[in-house]
Amino acid sequence: MTVANVPKQKQFVFDFVERNAKAVATLGDSIFYFAELGMQERESAALMTDILEEHGFAVERGVCGFPTGFCATFGSGEPVIALHTEYDANPDNSQASGAAERTEITARGPGHCEGHNCNAAVMIAGALAAKRAMEEFGLPGTLKVIGAPGEEQLISRPYYVRDGLFDDVDVAIHDHIGGEFHTVYGLTHMAAVSAYFTFLGESAHASTSPWKARDALDAVMLMDMGMAQFREHMEPTMRAQRVVKQGGDQPNVIPSRAMVWWTFRAPTAEGAGTLFEQGKRIAQGAAMMTNTEVEVEVMSAVWPVRTNQGMAEVIQRNIELVGVPEWTADEDAFARRLQEQAGTKPQGLRRDVTPLTGPTQQRAPSNDCGDVSWAVPMGRVSFPANIPGVAYHHWCAGAALATSIAHKGSVAGAKALAGSVVDLLADPALVRRAKETFAEELDGVTYRPLLPPDQKPPVALNREMMEAFRPQMREHYVREKPVFA
Repeated sequence: MTVANVPKQKQFVFDFVERNAKAVATLGDSIFYFAELGMQERESAALMTDILEEHGFAVERGVCGFPTGFCATFGSGEPVIALHTEYDANPDNSQASGAAERTEITARGPGHCEGHNCNAAVMIAGALAAKRAMEEFGLPGTLKVIGAPGEEQLISRPYYVRDGLFDDVDVAIHDHIGGEFHTVYGLTHMAAVSAYFTFLGESAHASTSPWKARDALDAVMLMDMGMAQFREHMEPTMRAQRVVKQGGDQPNVIPSRAMVWWTFRAPTAEGAGTLFEQGKRIAQGAAMMTNTEVEVEVMSAVWPVRTNQGMAEVIQRNIELVGVPEWTADEDAFARRLQEQAGTKPQGLRRDVTPLTGPTQQRAPSNDCGDVSWAVPMGRVSFPANIPGVAYHHWCAGAALATSIAHKGSVAGAKALAGSVVDLLADPALVRRAKETFAEELDGVTYRPLLPPDQKPPVALNREMMEAFRPQMREHYVREKPVFA
């Protein structure tokens, strides 16, 4: 792809990504079939770090206590640009790619049902292209490539920011899959606090001596009832969701231990913290009513995501240069079938780049890159490698993730990402613009981590589930290795 009136270094990265389209696809497909849950992304992290190391990056593995986290660095001096993204899957969403009906690869197994496999491929390909341009054209600066485990549980990046991984960074870019090719600025996602509530009581025989027990499961249920009553008094933009992680072993033994996992969301960090404090009070009330004790363990705590106007302007120019891939009639028909399956309007694939408007409207989801976005100016490349209108965390959102739709969209995303990095390296005024707009956007707000200062990463999260499914899943791994030339 040759674009008229494009600087040589930008055409260079576009050409690099284009000629490595097969490697981009193979990397994304490999991570799709690894389908590793958060904190257990061993194969995914190993593949990415091996590629980065092979191509001249200095790789630090296991950063900030995360076995599947990493930070790869190339170059020196300013500006320091950080690329960061996630690569985890979700439980119970195994879905055969290319199938427009529910078709599990591994029965009840984990699967990519959003597209983090493509996020990883775009980040690595964009980083390799930018690194080659730095060498070819003598571009000054430092490129950091940061792998973030456990995004679906909102885990790693608040630790990264708290522990100083972004302290020397001037600007950052997050890439994420979507159904359209665009970027935005403003508040995009909500803040969240996620915590385990463990109730401790005393067991007894449920038939012969229930009066001797202190029922921990009763406490979980009473907390649920308390939160249900409190929802009437929550602000309309607040959210609270839960799953019961432990509720006992058998009906004739009253459980002495029960655990529920709650996530509290709000548009602001302060609001999420306030909602969490109310949840703790309700939990204490449930414990009092059941004569049990409650222990509260924060697992993750994230600020809302704020994307920067100066960075969005740089990214948008590159998105418009690259343009939306040319979709075939078969690809569009497949998208329409999936949209019908998902119960949304069968609109097919997007044909045009989405214009930059803003500030954008804040939405209900959360992403753990939020803490990064309050520490440094951060932009986001949203690339068109999935089906428009299909909700994530549903099998339909996994059906295209190792098809030509994902491959073409990932190539487009990697070009836009690499082009944006080259622009920022070549023109210091763009970095200054990002920092100036960032200062205006903060409007005096001081970032303070919601994460407790002594909190440790939950490295065992999802380990048991992955150990159970990995042997079956290994049969479907891509045997070919991605080779970037």
